[in-house]
Amino acid sequence: MKKIQMVDLKSQYEKIKETVNSSIQEVLDTNTYINGPLVHQFQKNLEEYLDVKHVIPCANGTDALQIAMMGLDLKPGDEVITADFTFAATVEVIALLQLTPVLVDVDLFNMNISIDAIKKAITPKTKAIVPVHLFGRAANMEAIMAIAKENNLYVIEDNAQAIGANCKFSDGTKKKAGTIGHVGSTSFFPSKNLGCYGDGGAIFTNDDQLAHKIRGIVNHGMYERYHHDVVGVNSRLDSIQAAVLNAKLPFLNQYNLARQNAARKYSAAFEGQKNIIAPSICDVCDCHVFHQYTLRIIDADRNGLMQHLLDKGIPCAIYYPIPLHSQKAYIDPRYKEEDFPVTNQLVKEVISLPMHTELDDEQIKFITDSVLEFLKK
Repeated sequence: MKKIQMVDLKSQYEKIKETVNSSIQEVLDTNTYINGPLVHQFQKNLEEYLDVKHVIPCANGTDALQIAMMGLDLKPGDEVITADFTFAATVEVIALLQLTPVLVDVDLFNMNISIDAIKKAITPKTKAIVPVHLFGRAANMEAIMAIAKENNLYVIEDNAQAIGANCKFSDGTKKKAGTIGHVGSTSFFPSKNLGCYGDGGAIFTNDDQLAHKIRGIVNHGMYERYHHDVVGVNSRLDSIQAAVLNAKLPFLNQYNLARQNAARKYSAAFEGQKNIIAPSICDVCDCHVFHQYTLRIIDADRNGLMQHLLDKGIPCAIYYPIPLHSQKAYIDPRYKEEDFPVTNQLVKEVISLPMHTELDDEQIKFITDSVLEFLKK
């Protein structure tokens, strides 16, 4: 059996090696390393894939989220609601901009931000909501947009983990995650569903005026060289990373389908196991692109299971072991433990198994057999 990886980028690369190498060689041959033709080509291709008017590439996913907020002219002290159960980058950029983070609990079923918790957290100071499409599953954007419209709030989608996922609305229409709010952001970190070979990110919006402002922000506030019209940052996607992404974008649907198929095989193996709650997978399954395949371990030793898997050479991870409201940097007397029952439960239960485009049946069987072996002890 081939060695199991949490993310097998090498095997993925081998299948598209010629395309990737020729794209990188084009950059080397033309010496257009910053804002070169392949950056603009990738931008246009991603706009077409997402069916969004504007894609603004930038240096990484955290920058993308920060710049999206900068473009909205939020003021110090403005409250921004986001999920407690996610990676720190989401709350980090809120704090860096001297906005006031308002962490709320998540939904036990999908682990995304709780709609009821959003409603309860809104105050006269609330200016924005940041839903995170966690682990690749689209959040309930229809409900979130309705709340935002009713309360005159911005919605900034953190789509770092769910590029390619669809959000389905009650009228039957679908839109890509990241393109529904006023502005969205994503990361092209190598392990993402669409990853480059370094750092990269992008911002999405259908708002022409906002897109224009963001294009200036990512480039030192310049629209014309040495004319600084807004306060900006230096956050550009370099041409080599754009070359990689441009080579991989045509395979994104195929990559997501491979992840979904692996998830189905995982869940089929765990069906009926009383100590496991596996992620739900519908027949169409286009609302979840499985950046992570995350189990909940119930009435069993989650940490013991993790060690058991590691001892067998099976990589696994706990995303995320400490709630944001308990992190030293974000502790605040406003937060009460009773406000986060689901998050506090999830951090004790979750474990993520290997998930990537190259998982084969032999590997999946070994992983699932190993999980079940431990739980039957």
